[in-house]
Amino acid sequence: RKQKTNKILTEFACFNMAHLPISSIRVGKIDDVQELIKSKPNTVPERFIREANERGVLVSHKTHLHHHIPVVDLSKLSKPHTDDDFLFEILKLSQACEDWGFFQVINHGIEVGVVEDIEKVAKEFFEMPLEEKKKYPMEPGTVQGYGQAFIFSEDQKLDWCNMFALGVHPPSIRNPKLWPSKPARFSENLEGYSKEIRKLCKRLLKYIAISLDLKEERFEEMFGEAVQAVRMNYYPPCSRPDLVMGLSPHSDGSALTVLQQSKNSRVGLQILKDNTWVPVLPLPNALVINIGDTIEVLTNGKYKSVEHRAVTNRERERLTIVTFYAPNYEVKIEPMGELVDDETNPCKYRSYNHGDYSYHYVSNKLQGKKSLDFAKILN
Repeated sequence: RKQKTNKILTEFACFNMAHLPISSIRVGKIDDVQELIKSKPNTVPERFIREANERGVLVSHKTHLHHHIPVVDLSKLSKPHTDDDFLFEILKLSQACEDWGFFQVINHGIEVGVVEDIEKVAKEFFEMPLEEKKKYPMEPGTVQGYGQAFIFSEDQKLDWCNMFALGVHPPSIRNPKLWPSKPARFSENLEGYSKEIRKLCKRLLKYIAISLDLKEERFEEMFGEAVQAVRMNYYPPCSRPDLVMGLSPHSDGSALTVLQQSKNSRVGLQILKDNTWVPVLPLPNALVINIGDTIEVLTNGKYKSVEHRAVTNRERERLTIVTFYAPNYEVKIEPMGELVDDETNPCKYRSYNHGDYSYHYVSNKLQGKKSLDFAKILN
């Protein structure tokens, strides 16, 4: 099984793959939501309408909670490790990872121009005619290209969202046919942006290691040549946002996820905290970071991935650019020995190859934190 999976990952790159052969997946008709609002702006097809208990209208009634979503200032973490500002910010980071699994970072060091450039070409891509975007299709059972991912049946509900996803690093996970020639500078801007996000993820993992009393290079040494992918999400306005979901609830299979929300973005991201959906208010020039399933396993559940989703609104489009950063597919993942104690904190997750988990993750529809069952030790 392991040899077979590794062969698939090597030849096709796991970020492209799904559990079933493409020819056996029947996804039915998938309407392009941008085209829908052009032709039938007041119509929501049945396949997008969710059951009452899972609709996006379930906004948190504990509205005060959004004020407590942690904000970490990376400029303070650049100070000497004995500095009071550094110690305070490391504590804040630790609490954010343990209590929320989500936080926003400010003073992250990525130039505004780099952020604006990737946002510009992403917006231009989604504004191109459908015929042009269809040159880069997300085939059934894959998660690269333009379309909707994680769809495996004809009756599966659809998200009110168009996606464009690409494998970025290492080069072996790229599908060159899906890198668009238009808009101009798309590839150049994505390359520059991805290099900056990669550096940010490495910095964050060093700080997370320090917060766990580990050697600061621990994660980088463990991850090998880390895998990095990007997905651009475009959420058009919807005449009935109370009936649909922008993006289904899920946790991420990555180690870290970095979310960039477009300027003047409406609130769309919600995280599940204490069984309540809490909106994440965009901060100017901030990036949203969330802990993925991989960090939850490595820390034996001390730092938890969190279920999150996206909702829509009637008035305005929303654009996000999401980067997923994870260990190399060949890396063995298991709880780190320093964070396991047979008496007080026994091992909660089994050992597995990260490629196997990635293969499992992209082979199933988004369904809360269900994918993590793959790694859990069941009593």
